[in-house]
Amino acid sequence: MNINSVRLIYFSPTHTTKRVLEAIARSFPEAAVEQYDLTLPGARLPEETAGEGVLTIFGAPVYGGRLPAQARERLRLVRGGGMAVVVVLYGNREFEDALLELWDLAQELGYIPIAGGAFIGEHSFSTPEVPVAAGRPDTADLEAAAEFGRRIGKKARRLTGLDLVPSLEVPGDSPYREWKGLSIPPETDASLCIRCGTCVRICPTAAISSGVGMPTDLVACIACCACVRECPTGARVMRDERIREKAVWLNEKCAERKEPQTFV
Repeated sequence: MNINSVRLIYFSPTHTTKRVLEAIARSFPEAAVEQYDLTLPGARLPEETAGEGVLTIFGAPVYGGRLPAQARERLRLVRGGGMAVVVVLYGNREFEDALLELWDLAQELGYIPIAGGAFIGEHSFSTPEVPVAAGRPDTADLEAAAEFGRRIGKKARRLTGLDLVPSLEVPGDSPYREWKGLSIPPETDASLCIRCGTCVRICPTAAISSGVGMPTDLVACIACCACVRECPTGARVMRDERIREKAVWLNEKCAERKEPQTFV
């Protein structure tokens, strides 16, 4: 079965998931590539499809060994069918149940997963002072993603129908591990803030208001740190000592480089 269209559907606040999916898609130079970024509220959804030549690649980050609730909710709005690949990005600790969760979700949406991958992206809590998987995905990771894409293409060409896809298992446990999220939002340094509104525009949950001090909704914030990464003046900061302690623990305990894991 030849792949003539690739659809990338992802939730990617700090763009690491997006970069890996784009690297996979480059392994299909003859295919038309469409991107559907579900990171922001009200994002455009793809039309339903069940074409045999269409490959849909789902991607999301890993938070506490699970998919972020917002990613899960937005991906559930997608309807379609056909071949799918699922990819998760984690910060060099563990991906635990997230890959299985995304695999199961793809099936729930009507797709038939034929491959899965867990790649490493710079952790949301990483800083220059306390780096955690800094700079990842790097060149080696993106080449691994491209090779993953080539293996997917080879598998797809061997398929004569979606009812004949060989069974494949990915790591993870069901029921999935419990994860309630973090209610620790970044703060705004008023002396650096220029009220440009970047943080408001890029927040995946619309948690940041444009009022004085750019206040953040404690409940809505998912601590993705997109605002911290994108603030042009460095005004958005994570000051909470609990976040720093977690980052230090990750820096010390998860320093050994982990490599992407793929299942085809």
